[in-house]
Amino acid sequence: MSEPYEVLAVRYGTRQASAAEVFLNYHAYHEPDRPLGMDYFFWVARNPARTVVIDTGFSPAGSAARGRTMLMDTVPALAAAGTAPDAVAQVVLTHAHYDHIGGLPVFTGTGTGAEVIMTRDEYDFWTGPMGRRGQFAHTTEASEIAHLRELREAGRLTLAGRSHTIAPGIELIQVGGHTPGQAVVAVATAGGPVILASDAVHYYEELERDRPFSIVANLADMYAAFDQIREMGAGGRVVAGHDPLVAEQFGHPEDSPEVITISRAQRR
Repeated sequence: MSEPYEVLAVRYGTRQASAAEVFLNYHAYHEPDRPLGMDYFFWVARNPARTVVIDTGFSPAGSAARGRTMLMDTVPALAAAGTAPDAVAQVVLTHAHYDHIGGLPVFTGTGTGAEVIMTRDEYDFWTGPMGRRGQFAHTTEASEIAHLRELREAGRLTLAGRSHTIAPGIELIQVGGHTPGQAVVAVATAGGPVILASDAVHYYEELERDRPFSIVANLADMYAAFDQIREMGAGGRVVAGHDPLVAEQFGHPEDSPEVITISRAQRR
């Protein structure tokens, strides 16, 4: 077993949304609409043996096209977390939406050697004809999907099945729902497993009140993912993908607003 990991959530963007915008068919709950902040994160898991980055944030172009507020581009965000692209052994893509793969080029250029990993179902969907249909395609950038194809052709992209060991102590698990190949990542830490739910759970309210998110490829799979993550979370800590409450639940007084320590490194 490898040494436990330190896990960081890096807050690189934000926006102001509303409950009616965020939750699927919100009118069905017969509640008044309310403001709801949305934060954008990627995650770093590291120990003395390796550094793994989970998702890469959006690009400046992807952010501007959708009116999102970028707090830090990918390289400065990595620096805030105490790392850099050339120090990263593996990049895990939980799914292919613009706010999760937009920063990928900084890990795949000259002088970088990171292995890029995503589920085969996710790759096949977005590089196939259905991923180009309007109600799916608006959540992606065509140039970023093309970059995935280039990486696959160059042998830089590993396509995983429904479960895959990224490294000792880090597991990718496909749950689907939000996208066809949506994955979560389980990380072994000194305090027990941390479940990086990414967009399988945008907000804790989704788990607590069984409320699906508004962008969904398969609603039954999204509900099933909630059940699976609740079960996984019974023995660990679930980190939601976009909830400002992440900072409240896990933040420490010494944390910056942009780098939240989910699990500390094991003290020697």
